[in-house]
Amino acid sequence: MRTQTRGIYATHIDWFRSAVGGENVVLRGKSALEYWLYFSGYANDNEIDVYSISIGDYENINYHIVDSFDGIDYVRDGDVLCSTVNQAINDMLNDENADEVALAEALSDHYHLNGKSFDGLNIRPENMQRFEEMKEWAMEYYDEG
Repeated sequence: MRTQTRGIYATHIDWFRSAVGGENVVLRGKSALEYWLYFSGYANDNEIDVYSISIGDYENINYHIVDSFDGIDYVRDGDVLCSTVNQAINDMLNDENADEVALAEALSDHYHLNGKSFDGLNIRPENMQRFEEMKEWAMEYYDEG
């Protein structure tokens, strides 16, 4: 079974609230960045990425199974649990299959929202090499035509 599709909602946030609100899952990666408006998303993308204690019923939700949510930086926004921007960026830096466009846009948004600085991001040591590789692209992301 699939969750409601994004197309019937006015915003990404409305869609995420409808799809995972009240569920025992934490939005992660690209979905968390969309929720916090650090990634604009794709028009026809109906996949949602979450941390979960168990596999759920929805085929369009990518369940990243964890033993607990301990060690995951997340916040509750109403009835939605969502990893922080910092957690989502680190998760994506650590995943070689992560959507690089989403990651670059999020890094660029952070860079521009913080006075052309990456201050405030706490990049984990194991992610530093990939961050350094992506940093230049992120700084120029919105300058590219």
